[in-house]
Amino acid sequence: MKKKIIVTGGSGRFGKFLKDYSSKYKLLFPNKKELNILNEKNIRTYLDKKKVDILIHLAGLSRPMKIHEKDIIKSINLNIIGTANITKVCSEKKIKLIYFSTNYVYPGSKGNYKEHDPVLPINNYAWSKLGGEASVQLYKNSLILRVCMTEKPFVHKSAFANVKTSFMYHEDVAKILFKVLYKKGIINIGGNPQYIYDFAKKENLKIKKKFLKKMNNYGVPMDSSMNLSKLKKIIS
Repeated sequence: MKKKIIVTGGSGRFGKFLKDYSSKYKLLFPNKKELNILNEKNIRTYLDKKKVDILIHLAGLSRPMKIHEKDIIKSINLNIIGTANITKVCSEKKIKLIYFSTNYVYPGSKGNYKEHDPVLPINNYAWSKLGGEASVQLYKNSLILRVCMTEKPFVHKSAFANVKTSFMYHEDVAKILFKVLYKKGIINIGGNPQYIYDFAKKENLKIKKKFLKKMNNYGVPMDSSMNLSKLKKIIS
């Protein structure tokens, strides 16, 4: 029997790729009015009605990154309080919770971060996602995915040649997601560590190279690449 799965934030950039799996899995994509993550009563009513087994929590605030510096109330509400509301109701209903976090929660100085390495965000976006993680960590029937993903093709005309990360395209993360549905704890998901310019150049030979100063105002870590050994062991 297929598990019934709800996806919050399904209209976002990544959620669109999950809709390709709707025929294979019983996926539901409620809009913001149907499931309001800031309204605990609304969440409870919706989940009672749908009788779901798994909730994939994508809803929240991401771009533009500067919004998390300019409007911390919005960042706190959507990424921390909204996630805590979802976690509380999933806990009450014994629904498996899968939370999409980010590799930016790591310090971003040395790279090759494993799942249980210390975390220390360098920007407000990452702090807000770590705030969401804090509530999910309390609920044992959960999975936190620290994901490093981006659009295909690469959206920018230039890319940093001295900033290393673990980018993977949305469509590839979607394939992996359904292989880890029943895992718990924390899993890093991304591609092989490499400089952003080298990653982007594979799809766009015309992309321009630029360099990031170590003391910068972008809030971009110099090396947020992740160790993917745990993921590779699971999907091999």
